[in-house]
Amino acid sequence: MDSTRILLWATFSLLLWVTYTAWVAQYPVPAQQPSAQITGTEQLPTPPAPTNDELPQLAEPPTLATPTADAAVALSQPIRIQTDVFQALIDGQGGDLVQVELPGYPVDKESTIPIRLLDYPQQERWVFQTGLRSAAGGSEPNHLAEFSAQRMEYALGDSADELSVTLDWENVGPLRARKVYTFRRGQYAVDLSIILENPTDEVWRGAAYAQILRHHTPVERSFTSVDSYSFRGPVLYDGDEYEKLDVEDLIEEPVNQSLAGGWMAAIQHHFLAAVVPPPADEYHYQAATRGNEFVLTGLSNIAEVPAGGQIEFPFTLFVGPKLQNQLTAAGPELELTVDYGMLTILAQPLFWGLERIHRLVGNWGWAIIIITFLIKLVFYKLTETSGRSMAKMRKLQPRMKALQETYKDKREELSRHMMELYKREKVNPAAGCLPILIQMPFFFAFYWVLIETVEIRQAPFMLWIDDLSSRDPFFVLPLLMGAAMLIQTRLNPAPPDPVQAKVMQIMPIVFTAFFAFFPAGLVLYWLTNTTLSILQQWRINKVIAAG
Repeated sequence: MDSTRILLWATFSLLLWVTYTAWVAQYPVPAQQPSAQITGTEQLPTPPAPTNDELPQLAEPPTLATPTADAAVALSQPIRIQTDVFQALIDGQGGDLVQVELPGYPVDKESTIPIRLLDYPQQERWVFQTGLRSAAGGSEPNHLAEFSAQRMEYALGDSADELSVTLDWENVGPLRARKVYTFRRGQYAVDLSIILENPTDEVWRGAAYAQILRHHTPVERSFTSVDSYSFRGPVLYDGDEYEKLDVEDLIEEPVNQSLAGGWMAAIQHHFLAAVVPPPADEYHYQAATRGNEFVLTGLSNIAEVPAGGQIEFPFTLFVGPKLQNQLTAAGPELELTVDYGMLTILAQPLFWGLERIHRLVGNWGWAIIIITFLIKLVFYKLTETSGRSMAKMRKLQPRMKALQETYKDKREELSRHMMELYKREKVNPAAGCLPILIQMPFFFAFYWVLIETVEIRQAPFMLWIDDLSSRDPFFVLPLLMGAAMLIQTRLNPAPPDPVQAKVMQIMPIVFTAFFAFFPAGLVLYWLTNTTLSILQQWRINKVIAAG
C-alpha cells in the first residue's frame, strides 16, 4: 500500500512537471507591448504600402490582371470608430479595419493602456484585408483600392444599439461597390458586407476574399508570466476539426483546402481576430508565410452578377476577447479557440459552474473556493471510505511495526501476515490512493480553465491577490498550501519504510516549488481542497480513535 501511494504521489509530481514543460514548449507568445490610446488629434504614422503580391489568385482564368502600381499609394486619413467596446480605425485604402483597441482590457493591472489587437506598423503588422477579385481583370474593389465614407468619425450613441458605417469604392468606371460595417453594443463580432452593383450590359464574374496578415515575432519567454507561454499564431477550422498551425511548418508545407463551414483566426492567448464566412458557402482556405508574416486567406468560389444586378458577400469579423457566449454566437464552433486540451469534457462544465457561482458572489476567488467545496461534497462518501481505511491503518501502526520486527528477515511471511491483518481488520491498503486519483483530473481541468479563460484574466480575489490567472506575487498561497499538505501527511499513516517516510515529508516542499509560479487561482483551489481534506480526515481519525 505504501509503495503504491508513494508511486502515485511521485507520478502526480511528474505530471505537474510535464504539464509545465509542455506549456512552455507549445504555447509561445511575446510579452504584450503597451500601445498608445487613440485620440482625436493623433497623427498616425504612414504604414507600408500594400503590394500586388498580397492579392489572392483566382482559380480561373490562369492569369489575372492586377492593379497598377499607382493603386499602392500611402494610406489615406483613417476613419475613426468608437463603440462601448471598441476604439478602431478603418483606412480609406482598402476600407479595412487596421487598428482595434479594447478599452475594457488593459495591458496589465497597473496600466490604463488598452490591449491593441489589430495594428499596421511593419514590425507588428496584424491586419484584415478584404475585397473582390475580378475574373476578367481590370479595376476591382480589392484591399488596394480607395474607399471613402461620408464622415471621418463615427460613434455609437448612448441610446443606440447598432452603428453602421458605409464606405464607397472610388471607381471611375461603371461598376459600383461598397463595404458596410455593422457594430453592435457590447459585441466584439462585426458584420461586414461587400456589395457589388453591376449596371453594365455584361456579366461580371469574380470572387470575394478575406485575409489575416500578422507579423511573426520570435518568442520572448518570461518564467513568471503566464501570457509569455500561451499560444500565439494562426488557426483554422475546417467544419469538423480545429487546428493550431505552426508557423515554421507553414514555410515547408502551406495549407490549401476548399470547404464549407470553416473559418480562420489569429490567436493571442485570451484574444483573437477571426474571419467567419457564411457556413453554407464554400471557401478556399490557404495558410502560408510571406517573409516574417503568416497569411491566412479565404477565397470564395467565382460568382456571376448579371447585367443590372448586384451581389452581396457577407463576413463576420470577430476582434476581441475569447468570451465563450459571444464566440458561440459569432460562428460555428468558434468557441473551440478557448482550448482546454484533452480535459475539455471536464473543464467546460467546471467553467460553467464557476461562471454561475461568480454571478451570485461577484468574486472569482470565492467562486473557486465554493466550487471546490461542492466537488468535495460530491465525492465525500467516496473519500470518506478511503479516509476510514487510512484512519484504521493509522490505528494499526503499532501492530504493523511489531510484525515488521518479528519478520524483518522474512519478507514473504511478513507480507502474508500483513495481508491477514488487513483482511481481519477490514482495511483496504490501497484506499489511500483514491483521493489522489479523484483530484488529479480536476486539478488539470482547473489549470486549463484558469490559464485559458479570459473572464478570469486579471480577476482579483482579496488582499494581495489581484490576479488569479497569474502567480501569487508574494508566494504566500504556495507556502500556505505546502504547510497544509504537511499537516495532511501527519494525519495519514506514516510509511513503515524510512526512505518512503522521507519522501512523503519532502513531497510538500516539492509541491510548493511547483506551485510557486502557477496561477494563484490554481493554488487557491489546491489549498482549499487540501484544507477540506484535512478537516475530513481529522474528523474520521477522531471517530475511529474513539471507537
